[in-house]
Amino acid sequence: MKVSGFTFVKNAVKYGYPVVESITSILPIVDEMIICLGDSEDETNELITSISSDKIKIIHSVWDNNLREGGKVLAAETNKAIAATATDSDWLFYIQADEVLHEQYYTAIVNAMQKYKEDKRVDGLLFNYHHFYGSYKYIGDGRKWYSKEIRIIRNKKGIKSYKDAQGFRWNDERKLKVKLIDAYIYHYGWVRNPLIMHRKTENFYTLWDGESGKNKKISEAKFDYSNIDSVTVFEGTHPQVMKKMINEEDWNSGIDLEKKKFKNLKHHLMYFFWKRFGWRPFEYRNYIKI
Repeated sequence: MKVSGFTFVKNAVKYGYPVVESITSILPIVDEMIICLGDSEDETNELITSISSDKIKIIHSVWDNNLREGGKVLAAETNKAIAATATDSDWLFYIQADEVLHEQYYTAIVNAMQKYKEDKRVDGLLFNYHHFYGSYKYIGDGRKWYSKEIRIIRNKKGIKSYKDAQGFRWNDERKLKVKLIDAYIYHYGWVRNPLIMHRKTENFYTLWDGESGKNKKISEAKFDYSNIDSVTVFEGTHPQVMKKMINEEDWNSGIDLEKKKFKNLKHHLMYFFWKRFGWRPFEYRNYIKI
């Protein structure tokens, strides 16, 4: 069985992405790692080339400014990475620059890829998610977070990154048929020093709102983590590769765990069903579980 990992990255230093931790976290279970390296304005190129592994293959890319609406440029960069993977790979393992894989799931993931390798009904493998917010101690558990997403796809022509690169679909927009596996992706996209988070959030306006996003400014000088519907304490362990970053956390998120700030009664009720019964009514699912 052959597995290709793939990702894309740009301005990881400027916006505080744990990209080295992300890449190194999946290296043990892939045969090659494709990195689509964007035209950065910081030291990201040097950071990526400092990773010592003969599995890494770098392709250089210039982001298309005409795709800076709805996050389309993120899917375009993901598709460039897919196109560079080995044609004889059985599976393609996608990880974003703010996602990290815990080593405790290596065996389960490899076993799942082996189990479904010959089952051609299965287009991909679905992962659970931990979304960390404000601090490495907290995870978001409100309505805004997706609970699952595809991160391993079969190496088939016609599968593409979808919309803002959160998931995948066939070229004709059909959803992929997937198997849920017993593994989590650790998403650290909302854990940074508030000053860096402020900078990253302003940049994201340009990725989702195009030219109009350039004029959007956040009023505070620092990102306000307290403006969140619900978080809870994370009771598990973090990936070993994250140890240094976690030890460097030196800010106060200002989050009050006791306060819930749901947008309306509907969201409050949906949160209740999720916590009480493990059911997320009306959750968006960009896949078909089989």
